[in-house]
Amino acid sequence: MLGHTTRSLFHVREYAMSSIINAVHTAVSGLNAQSHAFTDLSNNIANSQTTGYKASTTSFEDYVTNNELANDGESLSDSVAATTRQHTDNQGMVTTSTNSTALAISGNGFFNVVQATGQSNDSTPVLGTQQYYTRNGDFSQDKNGYLVNTSGYYLEGYNVDASTGTLGTSLSAIQVPSTIAFRPTESTKLTATGTLDSSSSKTVDMSTTAYDSTGAASTVDLSWAKVDDTTWTISDVNNPSNAATVKFDSTTGAVSSVTPLNSTGTSGTTTSSTSFEYTGSPQDMTVSLSGITLGSSTDSTAPTMTSDSVTTGTFSGISMETDGSVMATFDNGYSQLVAKIPLTTFADPNSLSAQNGQAYTATSQSGSPQINAVNTNGAGTLTTGSIEESTTDLTGDLSKLIVAQQAYGANTKVVSTADQLLQTTLAMIQ
Repeated sequence: MLGHTTRSLFHVREYAMSSIINAVHTAVSGLNAQSHAFTDLSNNIANSQTTGYKASTTSFEDYVTNNELANDGESLSDSVAATTRQHTDNQGMVTTSTNSTALAISGNGFFNVVQATGQSNDSTPVLGTQQYYTRNGDFSQDKNGYLVNTSGYYLEGYNVDASTGTLGTSLSAIQVPSTIAFRPTESTKLTATGTLDSSSSKTVDMSTTAYDSTGAASTVDLSWAKVDDTTWTISDVNNPSNAATVKFDSTTGAVSSVTPLNSTGTSGTTTSSTSFEYTGSPQDMTVSLSGITLGSSTDSTAPTMTSDSVTTGTFSGISMETDGSVMATFDNGYSQLVAKIPLTTFADPNSLSAQNGQAYTATSQSGSPQINAVNTNGAGTLTTGSIEESTTDLTGDLSKLIVAQQAYGANTKVVSTADQLLQTTLAMIQ
């Protein structure tokens, strides 16, 4: 009888010790999980002032195992695990910055950025090929004219080709050096001045340089031919069909009317305008003839032409536009496009891989990057001279910190209680 009782007590002690040890393992997993939550919360709190930071949360999940002491078909939940959940799709508050080149995104997009991997001999950065994405738009120019954010990432966009003035189609780091040249503005009007010799029958030429929308230069050649004492024709040397008849006042010598000629050389409708409509390269323009007069040989001056293009300017800085345009500004009051900033979106931005400095890389779970123009396909809008604040909820995280602390303490209480129970159980049979 005593042997049976002893065996029963041994069985009870074995079961009790197994349950208590299992409880200890569960409590330890709880300690680990709350430590994980504490780490996430402390990271959020530490980055409450970090531009573009996206606060994370902690998710808890229980692990269910088939305990050998449970009845067949039953399961016991005997541990917990914590995982960090990203919320990169949360919108931070947009606030005004003293940095005029700062940009804030309102929407789903990310800036395309790269990192420097070293320096060349002339101290310009050597940029890596790894593509990163960020919401930290606190950009400013470095000594080489590159736009770099406070985490050291270089902003990418579509740069304007300095030689052709056309916008590129592939991403590259945006650089606006202080030595950037001013591109002449597009010519829209030519102005002719001078006096034609009424006694001469010679053809008189005048020419000037005109510029297209990209700043490329072309020569415009116009020719005067006398018809009679008060009538002359003006025509394009390279396209004689582009011509007009110009009549002068016999008393004052001023232009009184301009009659365009069609391709067959016959007159169109006479106008009281003193302008000739030039059609040709680099684009159609109006030629003002009000500065041309008809006079005698003694007071005649060779006709000349000038373009309304502004051809010189000194770089004075850059400005950012809400459509993603990066503009170079000049001391002549003009600004010119030097780059265009696109925004990239992902099917699941919360699955991006977090990197140092509020940057991310794409993953198979996030989906492929989709490059969009600003304010298209949900990429979002840009606010200039502004930054996107951290999404940390400081008050809420401090409250959660208290809860995590209490949960951690409760799990330590389980461990200490289990220790006491183990000591009691071990003393059952002595």
